[in-house]
Amino acid sequence: MENVVILGAGSWGSALGILLGWNGHKVKIWDYKKDRAEQIEKERENKRYLPNIKLPDNLHFTGETEGLLKNVKYIIFSVPSQKLREVVKKFSNQISDNAIMVNTAKGIEISTGMRLSEVIKDEIFGKYHKNIVVLSGPTHAEEVALGLPSTIVASGEISRAKKIQKLLNSDSFRVYLNDDMMGVELGGAVKNCLAIGAGISDGLGYGDNTKAAIITRGIAEMGRYGKELGAKDITFSGLSGIGDLVVTCTSKHSRNRHVGELLGKGEKIDKILSDMVMVAEGVPTIKAIHESAKKLGVSMPLIEGIYSVIYKNADVKSIVTGLMRRATKEEFY
Repeated sequence: MENVVILGAGSWGSALGILLGWNGHKVKIWDYKKDRAEQIEKERENKRYLPNIKLPDNLHFTGETEGLLKNVKYIIFSVPSQKLREVVKKFSNQISDNAIMVNTAKGIEISTGMRLSEVIKDEIFGKYHKNIVVLSGPTHAEEVALGLPSTIVASGEISRAKKIQKLLNSDSFRVYLNDDMMGVELGGAVKNCLAIGAGISDGLGYGDNTKAAIITRGIAEMGRYGKELGAKDITFSGLSGIGDLVVTCTSKHSRNRHVGELLGKGEKIDKILSDMVMVAEGVPTIKAIHESAKKLGVSMPLIEGIYSVIYKNADVKSIVTGLMRRATKEEFY
């Protein structure tokens, strides 16, 4: 049995807490809203994010911060990407040198262009630290919390990643290892943006052919971008690349696909976001990726089109026409 603290009481943090509880570990989940944490603890159910799923007896919610991370070996950050730095800073003085930190958010910090593991390093340890592991893959919280078979990738220094693999692995949750942390993080970030495009296609009433094209050409864009930054090509063929892209582009649970669907139906982004309970990471992340791709000179026409719809109020059908009428080329070049 291990002591684990999860910082962030949203759907994914709660699902991981439930999973860890099933695995026999002692788990605390911190919610920045103390009254909400107390309500979840009392009701033994996170009705806001995972309704009708009872919490294991060894999983507890808290809003207290003082001494929360004392003697804790495993710390899981499960907060939106643009809030990660704030939360890391809040708890930085409690994190011991031998604690293993796991990040589960998928995105890029807009203000710096940093990957999220870099944000953690920047706030706590400077340029480099081996005790950071990232989790990514096709794992909707709603399904993990029901015990439906799911797979994920843990990436980081291999001995630390193996510890997370052992911590989380179960009959319903299989954890693979990947030493390409950059590729794993970039795949998780880019796929959220592409899923908005898949949702736009759904909102416009397009079919399976269009969705398949977005997924396949999206992987091509993801691979070009990642390769330019130094990631391994093969990573984008794995769970954190094509695996996560497929599930996020097709699932009813996908927040990013949902945002895109409403955009395709003509709704405005501000209204869509104000009506949502959870965060669609692709909306802020696409800003950082769009800017980075332009600086690198990487061709990402799908990302460019989705960015234009969200932030330039571009006409959706005109964007589609523009994509289809681009200069013809070979599939692989």
